Amino acid sequence: MKTLCNPKDVGEILSRSQALTPQTPRRWGRMSAHQMLCHLNDAFGLYMGAIRTAPLGFPYPSKLLKWGCLWVPVRWPKEFRTVPEVDQERTGTRPVEFQKDAAEFKILLNRFAGLADDFVWPIHPLLGQMSRTEWMRLAYLHTDHHLRQFGV
Repeated sequence: MKTLCNPKDVGEILSRSQALTPQTPRRWGRMSAHQMLCHLNDAFGLYMGAIRTAPLGFPYPSKLLKWGCLWVPVRWPKEFRTVPEVDQERTGTRPVEFQKDAAEFKILLNRFAGLADDFVWPIHPLLGQMSRTEWMRLAYLHTDHHLRQFGV
């Protein structure tokens, strides 16, 4: 299973992200390619504890939800609403300069992938407490989901 623990998978994500342009059309959703890059940058900020959000309520135990999101081999649903802090139409970072945001994506991805087990991992607003392995899997899946959204 792909994960940002694996340098080859990090390289794949970086390579795919280089195919993005401000004009890359979306296959679903409302975000532009530039908004998506800012969304991913904010998501990495959330993953590393720089962006904080309140826990979300969910009717199922977070362990069951976490297992399903991370390890069941099905693609994530489209049009899933995210938390306001990483939503560019709400309070997330607004796109300004595509090349700058693309460069920041590469920096954040590499910084995140290099975090060690002893990093103080934040609590995910929906999935709860997670290990490094779980965070690396989530980050891969989330980034892959949005790159597929733009056909890269």
